Amino acid sequence: MFGFALVLTRISSFLLVLPVFGSKGIPTVLKVAVAVFLSIFFCTTAPLGIDPAGIGTLGAILLLAGEAVYGLALGLSIALLFSVVQFSGHVVEQQMGLTMAEIVNPLTEEEAGPLANLLEMIFLLLFLSANGHHLFLLVLAKSYSAFPAGTIPTLGALVSGVVETGSVMFLAGLRLAAPLLAAFLILMVALALLARLIPEMDVFFIGLPLQAALGLFLAAAFLPFVGGFVTELADWMAKLLPI
Repeated sequence: MFGFALVLTRISSFLLVLPVFGSKGIPTVLKVAVAVFLSIFFCTTAPLGIDPAGIGTLGAILLLAGEAVYGLALGLSIALLFSVVQFSGHVVEQQMGLTMAEIVNPLTEEEAGPLANLLEMIFLLLFLSANGHHLFLLVLAKSYSAFPAGTIPTLGALVSGVVETGSVMFLAGLRLAAPLLAAFLILMVALALLARLIPEMDVFFIGLPLQAALGLFLAAAFLPFVGGFVTELADWMAKLLPI
């Protein structure tokens, strides 16, 4: 039973912060059922890394806490990789002047920009349609192959892994948004030249609708790259995970 508790703790904490499955829109009963089912599967297929008979009460508590921290680190790393598309959309929204037009994200129940929400939803649909949720199971399977239940990486390795994933998230987000930022920079230069050539023109009055129109056009042209990011995300998960 203690071995099952170790497996259940890692999987439950992993699913708690996992994108899609960890959202508040999924019933808690379903989350518990999935966690128990996966725990039974991995408990029967993955060997334990310790002998439960020789573990005391304090040792059992420490092992359970370690499994919880490890599962949270794995789920947080995947959540950071998933936020790349939303981060890119937020950068574009700032250039469009839509930072004040925020709506509630149905997955997290937090306020976010409409363009970032739209890109995130499209990315999630493409990810699930490509059987991307199987990658979550693959990450769990690799974690039990590298670190069986009862054995986890050191705290420094966990922190460095999460920090590295966060760095990849920022770099990838800026790389996806770079062409759009370049287009907005060209628009700003063009408006600045118009302001110098025609001082009577109200550049701010003209620039705002142009920014919004350019942003929507570039977002539509950006959608095919969101589908290509699904494959790139799978490559990153294979390289960075398990920690």
